[in-house]
Amino acid sequence: MEEATELAAFLPISFQTPKEQEYIEFLWEAFETNYTHGKYQFAFLAYHMLTMSFMYFNIWQIKQNRPDDFEKGLIGFGREVEKTMMGASSPFVFSTVNERSILRLLKLIACDNGKIGTYAKLVDDRNETAHPNGQILYSTQAALETKIAEVLRVVAEIQAHSKPIIENCFRAFLLQNHDPDEREYADDADQIREVLIHANYLSQKDVEVCLGFDIDTLAANENFGAITTLFDAFVLAYKPDMA
Repeated sequence: MEEATELAAFLPISFQTPKEQEYIEFLWEAFETNYTHGKYQFAFLAYHMLTMSFMYFNIWQIKQNRPDDFEKGLIGFGREVEKTMMGASSPFVFSTVNERSILRLLKLIACDNGKIGTYAKLVDDRNETAHPNGQILYSTQAALETKIAEVLRVVAEIQAHSKPIIENCFRAFLLQNHDPDEREYADDADQIREVLIHANYLSQKDVEVCLGFDIDTLAANENFGAITTLFDAFVLAYKPDMA
């Protein structure tokens, strides 16, 4: 169980709507309840849904921060799917698209066909588990924990590929939001929470990438003082509690 909860660090810190947060909390509760009661097959189904949510959040970050690449990546999906994906107002809209197909968009963060095939195998495993085929594929705690370890390896790999997206996202945020008179919220903390964290569904792992950003790379910018003030406000709000 302890290893399984590592997935939480890869999921958003907070969400744009209460219903989205309620959904993720529901999946965690379903996983924990079934795990505790030895219903490992159903625990896996809930965990898989959390994992697919993670993938949707990562694809959303591509859409938000590399819109041109995202649009090109939709070539071949069909006109209606393209329209749905481009007009999506939430990562959960992506659930209307075939799961194996949508994973192809991870090529935009340099995941090759071999890796994507491995990720798609998780979908196949879920399908086999969810169908009434007379088999209990995860009848023991050990069997489930082996699968969870595999899932976490996949999640960590995708996270590593997403690092350039998060770095570009944070850099753009600092450059575009340092002036309180030209942004949505005058208060730094509010702007960070709503425009950076919520809008991009940033996770704790994403925040770690942002905390490692080299602010001196922006030193030549004429607004470096204001940019640094915004960066410092982010660090103050999101640095790990060392107590």
